[in-house]
Amino acid sequence: MKKCILIFNLILTILLISCNNLASENEISFDGIRKPKPPKAIGPPRILFVGNSHIEYFVSTPTLFKELCDANNININVQQLVTMGVSLDKVYYTNKTEANQNFSNIDKDGNYYDYVVLQESTPIALKNVEKYRTNLKLFAEKIHQNSPDAAIYVYQNMSPLSYTNSQYDKYHKELRKNTILAAAFIKNAGVLRVGDAVKDAYDGKNGYQYLKNNKDNLRDGKHVLHFLNDGGFLQAVLLYSTVFNTTPIIPKKLILSTGTGDNDNMRKQAVHNAISNPKALEEIAFSNR
Repeated sequence: MKKCILIFNLILTILLISCNNLASENEISFDGIRKPKPPKAIGPPRILFVGNSHIEYFVSTPTLFKELCDANNININVQQLVTMGVSLDKVYYTNKTEANQNFSNIDKDGNYYDYVVLQESTPIALKNVEKYRTNLKLFAEKIHQNSPDAAIYVYQNMSPLSYTNSQYDKYHKELRKNTILAAAFIKNAGVLRVGDAVKDAYDGKNGYQYLKNNKDNLRDGKHVLHFLNDGGFLQAVLLYSTVFNTTPIIPKKLILSTGTGDNDNMRKQAVHNAISNPKALEEIAFSNR
């Protein structure tokens, strides 16, 4: 095990040296991967979410993030390119007309996008690092045309297995490693540590208990586990904490899911009723920023 860790750290060192010209101006964090530095915006900054149903399904991370920003007097424009159940390259080709229009837009400060979240599909992030890198590069190159200094956050996927599955930790570690390796070659990119935050929540950090009436309070699903209110809240607060390096003031109400049935939807709900332990989740999110 020690030998494997040594080899992995050596690989990271080589990657960082080879990418030094891209990272020299940025703070180093998360096992040596740089922390992206956002450009100076004239007017409200702009964030783009790219991914699949881990970004939006029962709950919407772009919506929750915007609500947190509004509650903290941060004026920000939120856009998204989200397609259910596909990889990043298919997100692009499915939304090619809209994507190309977005990427052709310009802003007077020299960067149309200030922040970008790129979320790859779990099968590719888990099994195909080369494809992972290629898909990240596809978007990075298009984004950099009119947003050369955008801060890019590569989404660290969570283990797709139930927490009670004996292979949960194995998948978590593999996804963590692959995200670091894939992000290392992208200019001004860091890691959005979703997988680590979810594992901490499952592990009971800060007093959080994921089981309620013997039911997982973070994720739900038969073939794909999607975020419920607790998980969506955790993800949105994590992104806010990562981008702004502070915990947000939580509004009394947020747009959250009423359930997982066909007749359920997202609507404004009291946080203290819809989220089982918001304080613990805030602390977990901040510790993974």
